[in-house]
Amino acid sequence: QVQLVESGGGLVQAGGSLRLSCAARGSIFSINAMGWYRQAPGKERELVATITSSGDTNYADSVKGRFTISRDNAKNTVSLQMNSLKPEDTAVYYCNADVLRTNLWLRNYWGQGTQVTVSS
Repeated sequence: QVQLVESGGGLVQAGGSLRLSCAARGSIFSINAMGWYRQAPGKERELVATITSSGDTNYADSVKGRFTISRDNAKNTVSLQMNSLKPEDTAVYYCNADVLRTNLWLRNYWGQGTQVTVSS
């Protein structure tokens, strides 16, 4: 089995910063793309940022220049540094990963979600 364990959410004032982390644990052979998604109340889940195993990144237009995604392939972790936070960034943030398990099955996994609340 594989689990994605997130940490780092919380409450912050507008203009502040938070760092989210996600660790993939279990029977992992390798991980392809990893990313962060978010879902605000009453809205659909949306992509925030993704990163490939070679380090290529992709960001939603709404977070470009403010958020930075990074990963440590040796530790199977992905992080999201969020700066200049805005109230509209308030959402539950989910970690996502395409994991090739040790039995060579490729499957997409989601974390349990971590709440980020930005006050105005």
